[in-house]
Amino acid sequence: MSDTKSDTNSRPPDVMVREMPSEMRPRERLEQFGASALSKEELVAILLRMGAQGESVVSVSKRLLTRFGDLRSLASASLEEIADVRGIGRVKAITIKAAMELGMRLAEEKVDRSEPIRTAEDVWRLYGPRMRQPDKERFCVILLDTKNQVLEFHTVSVGTLNASLVHPREVFREAIRRGCHSIICVHNHPSGDPTPSADDIAVTKDLVKAGEIMKIRVLDHVIIGETRWVSMQETGLI
Repeated sequence: MSDTKSDTNSRPPDVMVREMPSEMRPRERLEQFGASALSKEELVAILLRMGAQGESVVSVSKRLLTRFGDLRSLASASLEEIADVRGIGRVKAITIKAAMELGMRLAEEKVDRSEPIRTAEDVWRLYGPRMRQPDKERFCVILLDTKNQVLEFHTVSVGTLNASLVHPREVFREAIRRGCHSIICVHNHPSGDPTPSADDIAVTKDLVKAGEIMKIRVLDHVIIGETRWVSMQETGLI
């Protein structure tokens, strides 16, 4: 649902960015003091570049963040949901989605790939922040070498987890190409509750059997929720 258009005559006039002293403008403040000195609203305003009719870009930015509550919710919002906010539109929404994705990829690049993954807690610590974001189920595999060091974090499918979307052929294709020793399956529950479903368990058992045939061991399947995770290996489900 779009933001309700408020009566512009009922609110005090908005101070446009061009009317602000230069030391208060987001771009000039970033240039002078660095990005870390700016608020979330100012950083988003720089991405938006322009405001709406009769409303400054900083005001639009504040309203956007108020609409979604926090950056995590904004990052997980769909392109359509962001574009639907008054003063945003599709072009600005695309810019926001691109910036959010870059931030998540930066977080992944900071992962020390030489650090071995030995427990589900390691998976949560390294990949939980990204896996909590999507508003759709996302099934990924962590490809590991003989020392349990990460070779690659690979997305297999996006959508409701079932045997048609998560076929062993798709799951192990990249593992075979990279010559990995073992894999850990990871997927999120957008509901926030990581309790495994019947489909989760069935798909995982199929993958374990396929891995045994291909000599690529499935070490675990970790389901990511909002504040916790479930390890199928630790709970005895595989």
